[in-house]
Amino acid sequence: MNTEALKDLLYKMADDQLILGHRNSEWTGFGPLLEEDIAFSSMAQDKVGQSWQIYKLLHELGESEPDMVAFMRNADQFHNCQLVELPNGEYDFSLIRHFLFDMAEQIRFTHLASSSYEPLALLAKKIKGEIKYHTMHAKIWMKQLGSATEESVSRLQNSLEEAMPYALGIFEPSKFEAELIKENIFCGEAVIKEEWTEQITAILKETSLKMPDINSVQPIYGGRYGQHTDNLQPLLDEMSEVFNLDPTADW
Repeated sequence: MNTEALKDLLYKMADDQLILGHRNSEWTGFGPLLEEDIAFSSMAQDKVGQSWQIYKLLHELGESEPDMVAFMRNADQFHNCQLVELPNGEYDFSLIRHFLFDMAEQIRFTHLASSSYEPLALLAKKIKGEIKYHTMHAKIWMKQLGSATEESVSRLQNSLEEAMPYALGIFEPSKFEAELIKENIFCGEAVIKEEWTEQITAILKETSLKMPDINSVQPIYGGRYGQHTDNLQPLLDEMSEVFNLDPTADW
């Protein structure tokens, strides 16, 4: 098995979950409704926990301890897509990001449950069950707010168009894509993207929102290989404050 290819896959998934988990946690105490405050806090906890479990797999493959990997790297060493590091903005943007990202994650972990790398397959089966509730939450609010008032539809549509180039960056191909597919570790980003496009298009058809023509949208790549916006390093500095003060502290 190509260990470098496997590590590349695991790092991008773990980093995605860690960074978006921290972004979601920023809604704690600031949600537009109490239930949304609780929902985003709960999803944040899930994602940080999922990242830790994936970092554990990386540690078993020879990488550093999860805490060191999570809190002692600089921005250019992270493999997350740029979508997850963007500031939360207003609730409409956070909801759109939640919808686009978690729909992709549900598909990803469903496929990974059949991975030839058994530790990943076992973990994927657990994580896909958790993400199911995240996608349920996203779809409910997309359908409600995407068919509500003129303002809600307009705001969501604008956020959808703003987020789409970054969302397509979720599917940035790995430099090990061919090896991952050949060894049945992962089905490949093209498969995930195709299913994702079909699923989110079908959901948006149940609303007043219009699916952007993704064939004419230029994906924002680079995040998988250390190219990030100026938003990531300040977030990492904030995330690592406690660890730098007390490296023995638990998550």
